[in-house]
Amino acid sequence: MSIPAAPEGYATVNPFIITRGAEELTAFVVEVFGGTERLESRTVDDDGLLLQGEVVVGTTTIMLAERKPGWPFTPSLLQVYVDDLEATLERAVARGSRIITRPTDFFGTQFSRFQDPCANIWWAWQHGEMVWDEDAHADSWNGDAPAENWAAISPELAYIHDTLLEAMPNLKDPETR
Repeated sequence: MSIPAAPEGYATVNPFIITRGAEELTAFVVEVFGGTERLESRTVDDDGLLLQGEVVVGTTTIMLAERKPGWPFTPSLLQVYVDDLEATLERAVARGSRIITRPTDFFGTQFSRFQDPCANIWWAWQHGEMVWDEDAHADSWNGDAPAENWAAISPELAYIHDTLLEAMPNLKDPETR
């Protein structure tokens, strides 16, 4: 299968976040992830709300828009690779984020989750040397492992799993909290 052509600066799939506080979230992404706003793509609608903004983070373009009155709350769930997980989390917390999953070793890679002030959840990874002992985990992991087996595979995996299960039911529109 071929890779579809995309314009330079865009990936085949690009996230689009529609939120209240799109201007603030744009500044958040620029500051926390070292993104660069594409000012030439800024489009403001007749009502004065941001219809489309773009921030480039690494090899990805994140598009953002202001949620209009009557539009539903739709939190985004995003995965991002960073060079310095601790520094990224410090910047995110300084801008009002809440840590969901503290930095945790995930088979040699550092992993964390946080929720930004607009209620989006970011899966933040600092890539490392993946360590997976096939023989040690052959009996305990088949891809369909029930949660009660996760702690047997790795206490870290159980923690990562449990913090997601705790966070997801609590995703609420920041305007109605």
